[in-house]
Amino acid sequence: MVDSARFILIGRLGRSRGVDGEIYVTPLTDFPDRFRDLQQIYLDEKGSWRTIKIERVRFIAGRPILKLEEINNPEDAGRLTNRNVAVTADQLVELPEGSHWVFDLVGCNVFDEADGRRIGEVIDVLRYPANDAYVIKTDDGREILFPAVSEYVKEIDANEKKIVVRSAGLFDDSGNKSGP
Repeated sequence: MVDSARFILIGRLGRSRGVDGEIYVTPLTDFPDRFRDLQQIYLDEKGSWRTIKIERVRFIAGRPILKLEEINNPEDAGRLTNRNVAVTADQLVELPEGSHWVFDLVGCNVFDEADGRRIGEVIDVLRYPANDAYVIKTDDGREILFPAVSEYVKEIDANEKKIVVRSAGLFDDSGNKSGP
């Protein structure tokens, strides 16, 4: 078991496939092809992580299928169904300029560009077809959705855990959402 490294979820194991213990993976990553190059993964074992080697990877209809070491039949594979799959932070895919990992954004303090006041803290990032939205918990305990688009998000410093936004027109002077 490994407990000390920072783990990032990249998938969830699904049902078994075939007679030799292969198992489907539901990717939780924008880069499912990353499974092709992995030599090992980490499986969630009730709060700690177990290293398991990958014997082979293949894809069916764009979905990864893993053959894991020590898993040699459908029954063994079935016992892994719904387990989270992770990699360590040093195995992350390099992102394009201006992109950020969700786990780097969560916990960032959000400030208004106009007056520098703190709006709240990002507690989640929701993925939508048009654009992502930050879930911001305000200082008075409310949760608001904020569009994660360049028109409104002016600066992100994930190292300093700081996001500067242009909120004009999205909130009234009391910090409440504008509109009816």
